[in-house]
Amino acid sequence: MERKTKINAEEGKQELNITREFDLPVELLFKAYEEAEIVEQWMGTKVLKLESKKHGAYQFETTDPMGNKHAFNGTIHEFIPEKKITRTFEMENTPFDAWLEYLDFEKLTDDTSKLTMHVIYRSVVQRDQLLQMPFAQGINMAHNRIQEILSKLK
Repeated sequence: MERKTKINAEEGKQELNITREFDLPVELLFKAYEEAEIVEQWMGTKVLKLESKKHGAYQFETTDPMGNKHAFNGTIHEFIPEKKITRTFEMENTPFDAWLEYLDFEKLTDDTSKLTMHVIYRSVVQRDQLLQMPFAQGINMAHNRIQEILSKLK
């Protein structure tokens, strides 16, 4: 299957630019990041906290196939409905430092939208280590789930 999510990782830079166009209105796409019930569905994770507002915070927990729990959390620094979310993202109990994510939501037409993510890591080494994992495959699969789940809500 073709990856619809595009990841641009420039050599020697500690950032990623990720883009994906969706056959969803921007209002619906934004809900995938705003509403806990929808986040749980597409991320396959339990939402322990999701304060969708400026100065809000979130905590997610997932269980791997061996029964190990993994926690993720962050702080929401900017929250402009249907436009932008700026947040930190931290995977607990891993060697990765927290990183900064800028999520921009763009209306293309009444029925299509675009998500642009600009992600900044502490170092080029950490970014490259993350890319060695099945990161690209995982984010593409997650975006496919957003499209599939939210298409049913149109």
